[in-house]
Amino acid sequence: MGEAADLSVISAARHLPVLLNEVLEGLAVRSGGMYIDGTVGGGGHAAALLEASAPDGCLLGFDRDPHAVARAQARLQAFGSRARIIHTAYTALEAFARTEGFLSVDGVLLDLGFSSYQIDDPQRGFAFRHEGPLDMRFDPTTSEPTAAELVNGLPESELAALLWRYGEEPRNRVIARAIVAARPVYSTQHLAQIIVAAAGRGASRSLHPATRTFQALRIAVNGELEALEAVLPQALTVLRPGGRLAVITFHSLEDRMVKRFFQQAAHPCICPPEAPVCTCGRQPTLRLITRKPLAPGADELAANPRSRSAKLRIAERR
Repeated sequence: MGEAADLSVISAARHLPVLLNEVLEGLAVRSGGMYIDGTVGGGGHAAALLEASAPDGCLLGFDRDPHAVARAQARLQAFGSRARIIHTAYTALEAFARTEGFLSVDGVLLDLGFSSYQIDDPQRGFAFRHEGPLDMRFDPTTSEPTAAELVNGLPESELAALLWRYGEEPRNRVIARAIVAARPVYSTQHLAQIIVAAAGRGASRSLHPATRTFQALRIAVNGELEALEAVLPQALTVLRPGGRLAVITFHSLEDRMVKRFFQQAAHPCICPPEAPVCTCGRQPTLRLITRKPLAPGADELAANPRSRSAKLRIAERR
């Protein structure tokens, strides 16, 4: 698994748009273009896209977090009607693109990271270094199960499987056993203390032993991998020929999904390897712009340690 992000490093920096120059260049932003930001967050990427597409480029943005939507709307207010921000999950991207007149767009951006604002709010329950309730929902207004409900309700075997599937935590069984023995567990620091006591500090000084468990719970609570799997083909559908899709991931589970989707769309043939010629007739729908993912340079890493795990992949609609 790719290195999980240490939440203390993330919260040490204010939310900055990651790989911003690479995104603008990779999307080939042009004046008058139409763009979709499926994860508008604090609005940093969205503002840059609107500035680069001036004077009449427009943007449709989504976010599941109502607090993020409010911040983005405030930040993008100066762009007037050029910016439209909607409180919804990006799994509804195609439906809203259709109703808002954003079909055949020039670019789609998905930044799959989560913001310092979310981590720095103890009541959201994302960070083990802050005392708070085990919530972890991106949208706290929904009735989705919280992290506390998973921690206290899942059988030990299912909890261990969750920690492995979404966190690739090698000590998943030990941690799950300790959590079950300590139930009920309702706070972030209580859970972190259980994990440290069960699994030890580990060899990595840069990675807290609770990091992978918290990542796994957050991904499970929000259905992040399932949402990513659902949105990628929708993004492809709303792009015009020549339009580009840019995806920023922060751990290997996401990056593998994006890489596989891009490769399958760029090389769609399903004929057996021994076939002398292609007979399936499937045509490629994407052209890879990045053969390997782009990563932050030294200057960005120095200015924004949060970007350390970021990877950017870009493809173009055929």
